[in-house]
Amino acid sequence: MKHALFASAAILAALSLAACNKPAGSAADNASSTASNAAAGAGAAVNKAEDATGAAVGGASAATTGSHDTAAFVSNASQSDMYEIQAAQIAEKRSHNPQITAFAKMMVKDHTKSTDLMKPLVQAAGQTPAAKLDDRRQGFIDHLNSASDADFDKTYVDQQVAAHKEALSLMQGYAKDGSDAGLKGGAAQIAPTVQMHLDKIQGIQASLKS
Repeated sequence: MKHALFASAAILAALSLAACNKPAGSAADNASSTASNAAAGAGAAVNKAEDATGAAVGGASAATTGSHDTAAFVSNASQSDMYEIQAAQIAEKRSHNPQITAFAKMMVKDHTKSTDLMKPLVQAAGQTPAAKLDDRRQGFIDHLNSASDADFDKTYVDQQVAAHKEALSLMQGYAKDGSDAGLKGGAAQIAPTVQMHLDKIQGIQASLKS
């Protein structure tokens, strides 16, 4: 009888210990999850702020140096095409919004076309296109890759609105004030396509907010 009582007491003690430990473990898991979510939210906020700053810097550069300095125009125009194509390829894989994936397909096609159009004009002007993205545009790509699934579409669309405003300013500015006749003609030819892209992506942006 004593052995039975001792056994029952041991079982009850073990069950009590397990019950005590379970909430503690759950609380730790919840705290860890909350901390992870907070860190992810903070990271997304930082990326958004960096994108906004990068867009402002790019817009100012396009409207000033890029609009008349040939070397700056060529560097920015070539990087604009590279960025658009890379960003679009990410969007084609990650977005589930048909409007965005269709827009991304158009970006790959149209920016490949503009790269091909500018290539002989750049060569004739004695210039060399950029070989890779600068830190600012690479930051945009990094932020796209790190965006959560829930935030991806908005991140891509917001970047695209800013990028096309910058590109339009660059193309219109050089077409007006550039010093190389061939590149001026190329910029004037590309500008209407960039305007069409901007109109399209602003429409998509509005639809995401509704």
